[in-house]
Amino acid sequence: MNAQEIRKKYIQYMHDRQHAIVKRAPIYLEGDSTTLFTGSGMQPLLPYLLGETHPKGKRLVDVQTCFRSQDIDDIGDNRHTTFFEMLGNWSLGDYFKEQQIEWFFDFLVGEVGLNPAKIYVTCFIGDEKYGIPKDETAAKIWQKVFAKYDIDAKIIELGSAENGDKLGLQGGRIFFYDDKENWWSRGGGIETTPLGDPCGPDSEVFYDFGETAHDASFGEAHPASDSGRFMEIGNQVFMQYKRLEGGNFEPLTSKNVDFGGGLERIAAAAIDNPDVFKISLLKPIVDKLEELSGKKYEAETENMRVISDHLRASVFLITDGVLPSNKEQGYVLRRLLRRSILKAFNLGIEDDFLENIARIIAKTYAEDYPEVATNIASTIDMLKKEEKIFRQTLRKGLRELGRFSADGLTGTEIFMLHDTYGFPVELSVEEIEKQGIDLSENWQIEFDENMKQQRERSKTASKGRFKGGLEGDSPEILKLHTATHLLNAALHQVLGEGVSQKGSNVTAERLRFDFTWGEKMTSEQIKQVEDMVNEQVEKDLAVTFAEHPVDYALNEMKAIGVFGEKYGDMVKVYVMGEPGKRPFSVEICGGPHVEHTAILAEGGKRFKIKKEQSSSAGVRRIKAVLQ
Repeated sequence: MNAQEIRKKYIQYMHDRQHAIVKRAPIYLEGDSTTLFTGSGMQPLLPYLLGETHPKGKRLVDVQTCFRSQDIDDIGDNRHTTFFEMLGNWSLGDYFKEQQIEWFFDFLVGEVGLNPAKIYVTCFIGDEKYGIPKDETAAKIWQKVFAKYDIDAKIIELGSAENGDKLGLQGGRIFFYDDKENWWSRGGGIETTPLGDPCGPDSEVFYDFGETAHDASFGEAHPASDSGRFMEIGNQVFMQYKRLEGGNFEPLTSKNVDFGGGLERIAAAAIDNPDVFKISLLKPIVDKLEELSGKKYEAETENMRVISDHLRASVFLITDGVLPSNKEQGYVLRRLLRRSILKAFNLGIEDDFLENIARIIAKTYAEDYPEVATNIASTIDMLKKEEKIFRQTLRKGLRELGRFSADGLTGTEIFMLHDTYGFPVELSVEEIEKQGIDLSENWQIEFDENMKQQRERSKTASKGRFKGGLEGDSPEILKLHTATHLLNAALHQVLGEGVSQKGSNVTAERLRFDFTWGEKMTSEQIKQVEDMVNEQVEKDLAVTFAEHPVDYALNEMKAIGVFGEKYGDMVKVYVMGEPGKRPFSVEICGGPHVEHTAILAEGGKRFKIKKEQSSSAGVRRIKAVLQ
């Protein structure tokens, strides 16, 4: 069974069990500053796992496209990809462990056709300090489903992955691990579970590719090892606890199931080959690379894996609205494309390279994700421009390289070429050797230290990124977020419908709001906006929200939405207004906000625009405060 068939079978299997089908969210969620990309199947549905009511009910199923930029440097092995699809099913206070475990096992064996003797599972060992028992319930259910296939599933307590490296399988089928392996919370392990958050044990499912896939340098084989023998193909999170003040945990009255299964990995298990680049979603790309280069995959494995992964991810990122640039999402996309071009350079491929591969990707996904094929012409145009720019970058980098002293290059100088000109490190070293220029054993250490410092700067810059352009969730930020909605509505009334939000950022000290407008606002217009916002604050408008179909929200409610935003079927709409009157503000937003507008005036504060200036061509920027 190929990956496309598995995807369809899974959706149908869960739909037959009363699960409502949810469309995928875009990989790039415009207006969501919590993260650069959709990195997991859980991410778009997290609000519902945390307590909100989903409009489609308590049983949901989806296939979510995901992208993890942190995996870029891992690409080249047989199982990591930056772009992947997660099969997901969700129980929001409905069924729990028994049905979930039985269904997933039945799907893998009965539908996909996996050999049950090659399936291994892990469960949570418990934590005495916090009074959380061993998840014997899940383990016993697993024993029962294995018994249906005459498999005696022995339970082994390994505790930690380190213990597993020493002790190995010991004839086991079900393994108990600690919270580093088998606990879910938004904070990670038990100690870092946020107060008030739902959390719980998980049960992971692994496929055994056999002893020949095992790398003994990792120690003994066991499911949580990175030795290559076992590959995780699914994870069932059982949200059954809540963390209390003082660090204790109590059972939830309404328990949730969150399941995620890697499509690419399940497809690899289905062909009993640990190389995900051999599955039906990636092999056509590899085949085309062999054709274009005249070289074989077995001889150029890393180059072809990187290109296949990076270009598949790039096509989906562009389809979902990401443009190449030098910051944030656009920078990641540009990096993917440039790494691909460089790897193709290693293969001897140049002319029309990106276009050829993009067409293969569009054809592969045309039936299941028609938006990829529909947008392929504009995607190819963008790829061609980016390829042209990078080849110019390569030429410029080569000129700069020639200006350095023949006495030797330092790691800092190589980093400068990489950071300033986008010149690939691999090509720097290759050209340096060609030109007979000496490299200083410690250049690599020096380069790595520069890269480390750059990553730390990036982490620092991205800290505190919250949804909707918020940099936290303090009372001050919630007040200014609410003020942003009032400002948006006031601008529409004072300036007219030519106003469209282009971005916002809210800190505890001020709000920043970008909007389309072709000229500087007059002092009279600024005062009108200020007065209108303060008037609504004084009226103490109620701030309420509800979920509505997106078409109804935009067309019937006339809700303001961010231009170019890709919304799902249902959206959350915040309304600010007086009872019985037309609302002052109706806006699509994920929240959070204050409960009524008079809170903004606490301490005698008033809304004040401190600066109105140009942000870019046709876009103005307002900075405002409550003072």
